[in-house]
Amino acid sequence: MKNLSKFAYILVRAAIVVACSPQVDAQTCKPRGGIRGRKPPPGQCNTENDSDCCVQGKLYTTYTCSPPVSSNTKATLTLNSFQKGGDGGGPSKCDHQYHSDDKPVVALSTGWYKGGDRCHNLITINGNGRSVKAMVVDECDSTMGCDEDHDYQPPCPNNIVDASKALWKALGVSEDN
Repeated sequence: MKNLSKFAYILVRAAIVVACSPQVDAQTCKPRGGIRGRKPPPGQCNTENDSDCCVQGKLYTTYTCSPPVSSNTKATLTLNSFQKGGDGGGPSKCDHQYHSDDKPVVALSTGWYKGGDRCHNLITINGNGRSVKAMVVDECDSTMGCDEDHDYQPPCPNNIVDASKALWKALGVSEDN
């Protein structure tokens, strides 16, 4: 579902390419509120890929939107496991299944996920001088977090492309970043 842990210290230019041309929204994306962190029960926050766990009392910003999409929208690439037992939590929202970390799949922040409208569409991610297509299979929830459904991880920022190991490898990004 989401992971704010290992992330490339580079900004990835992500062009979210869908069957129809992307629509650029003129509104700005502002925070919608916040969630107070709750300490996860022992062993309940999966820290694979150096995932963040919620901190008791910390205020986490929430969003219902993401930056407007264009051919060179800037995003932050994070590393996530979409496999059963991985740090992504439960099965993906698009098809209620787990996906192999050997496939180029992604979860998008809530605004880009668009309530599932982008499920199974391909997006093109450009970074490190490379271009890779990946399938959208999940949402990186920017509205909720710090609970069992979200693996006791904080809400995602609004500009996350949460990617499988296969995508990181294809972009030539080291998991040590």
